[in-house]
Amino acid sequence: MKDCVFCKILDGQILAHKIYETDDVFVFLDIDPYTRGHSLVIPKKHYQDVFDIPADELQKLIVEVQKVAKLQKDKLGAEAINIFQRNGIMAGQGVDHVHFHVVPRYVNDMVKMLPRGGYKGKDFEKVIGLLTN
Repeated sequence: MKDCVFCKILDGQILAHKIYETDDVFVFLDIDPYTRGHSLVIPKKHYQDVFDIPADELQKLIVEVQKVAKLQKDKLGAEAINIFQRNGIMAGQGVDHVHFHVVPRYVNDMVKMLPRGGYKGKDFEKVIGLLTN
């Protein structure tokens, strides 16, 4: 995709700090990290989001996500790891190329996660009904 920042990185038009790559996946440091070592894991083929990527390609991606998490823990001394992925502008997806964030967590790193909302009244039962039928 010609306007995709990640596709431009893959084409060498934009510099990225590559950690490693495979035939199908490219892993690099996020330029605006939550913490030291925050990495992005992307497929080399352009897929907009989790709804667009074929299951076999998604499987390759998540295997590499796990490898990156292990690297961060082993090499950077991360105490924990957050792994997240956003789909659509309402979810905060800033680049329309499916990707996973792998964020190493350290003691006192000050990273805040999304607040929780909870269910009101009968909404819990309604949601269960919609998702299980």
